[in-house]
Formats: sequence, structure tokens, C-alpha cells
Amino acid sequence: MADLLWYQYVLIGLIFCWSGFVRSSLGFGGAVLALPFLLLVHNEPLVFLPLVAVHLMIFSSWIAWQGNRQLKLAGATGGMGTEELPVSNIDWRYLRKALSIMIVPKLIGVVGLLTLPAQLMTSVIFTIVIIYGASYALNRPFQSRSRVVDVVLLALGGYVSGTSLIGAPLIVAVFASHVARHQLRDTLFVLWFILVVIKMVSFIIAGVDLQLIHHLWLLPCALVGHLLGERVHQYLVDGRSEIFFRVLGVVLVLVSVVGLATASLLPH
Repeated sequence: MADLLWYQYVLIGLIFCWSGFVRSSLGFGGAVLALPFLLLVHNEPLVFLPLVAVHLMIFSSWIAWQGNRQLKLAGATGGMGTEELPVSNIDWRYLRKALSIMIVPKLIGVVGLLTLPAQLMTSVIFTIVIIYGASYALNRPFQSRSRVVDVVLLALGGYVSGTSLIGAPLIVAVFASHVARHQLRDTLFVLWFILVVIKMVSFIIAGVDLQLIHHLWLLPCALVGHLLGERVHQYLVDGRSEIFFRVLGVVLVLVSVVGLATASLLPH
């Protein structure tokens, strides 16, 4: 990112703040809702994906640790009855089952990201985000209704996660049907951490520039968004958030359409 203009750095910082906000408030979407904007600023997926991956590793482990700490405090102070207190804030049984389905598609997706042209990957990312955005705008998010659908969505989510780290909505559709509500958010964050570790190992093996110097100023940006997102997380869990998701979906579709148009005009 050495050749960018000053206002592009400002925009990137704001987008990473937005990414942190979405990640902590929704429990997913920090990548899928930020990449379209990042690619409009600088159309190079492999520049931003290592940055997003490191942020996912840091904040997902932090949130999962916080959930475990709060669970222990609730048990120690009697904040919950013994019969109400879950054994863990993470559903390890279903997490292992899902990973056994996702691991091979995930690795295939990683190979695709490292071998396909950047412009093609950009178009794939924007197309996937348009589908996600339309599902939100129409209030028809992906849902899992059978074991076969579970396997298909997890496999597809693993593949998309391997290519671009934006497979969360597909994966969440399945996990929400099988993981208890009080365990869902932290279980997902452990899953994100595992999937991102695989991605980071592949980046290191392939010699991808991890943009380490830019973490010095982008991590604080993401932290600001993260702290703001924590404040609205409970509101979104307890309240009716259909309007929020519909507006978000429309914005994603518009941004991605502009991104596809812009990508098609770029020289091959």
C-alpha cells in the first residue's frame, strides 16, 4: 500500500473501524461487510486479506476468552442458577463436526485464491457479497433446513472462506440451527480463529506480503470499532434488527455493483 494517496489511507482506516464494529456487534461479517469497500479504494484482495485475517485472529480469541471469563464469573457470583449455567461458552462437539465437513473445501478455496488473477477474485468477491446483500435486503437470510443443506452450506462456506474470508453468512445459517443461542457467538469466533490460522499459514508458505507495518495503525482503528460494536451487540440480540439488516443489505448490493463495474473497467 506504499503508493496510495493520503485520503485512501484515511478511507482504509475508517473501513477497518467499520469492520471491527460489525464483527463485535453481529458476531460475524467483519470481512464480508468490509472487503467491498476496501476493494473500491485499492483493487488488490491479497493486500487486505492478511490484514483482515490478523484482526480476526486477535479479536475472535479476545471475545471467546471474554465469554469464558464471564461464564466463570457468573458461576462464582451466583449470577445464574446452577441448572441454567452452561458447561462451556463454546459448543466444541458441533464445532468439531462442522470442521470435518469444511476443512477440504477450505483448503481448495485457499489454493484458488493464491492461483487465480486478482481481478477475477475481486469479481467473485463482489458477486458473493451481492447475493449476501440481497438476502439481507429482502429479509431472507440463508437458512438451513436439512442435513443435506447443512453439508452443502458448510462446504460452500468453507470454500468461500478459503478464497476470500467472507463465508460467514453461509456458515452462520447452519450453526444458528444447531448451536444454543448463548453459545453461538463464541463458538463462531473460535471457528473463525481456526479458519484464519489455516489461511495465514498458506499466506506464509506462499510468501504473501502480510503487510505487518500497517497493523501498527489499522489495529487501533479496528479496536475503536470493536469497542463501539460491543455496546450495540446486546441491543441487536434483544431487539428487532430487521431494518438494520435490510438497510445494510441494500448498501452492500449498491457498493458491490459499483465495484463490479469498476473492476470491469480496469485493465487486464
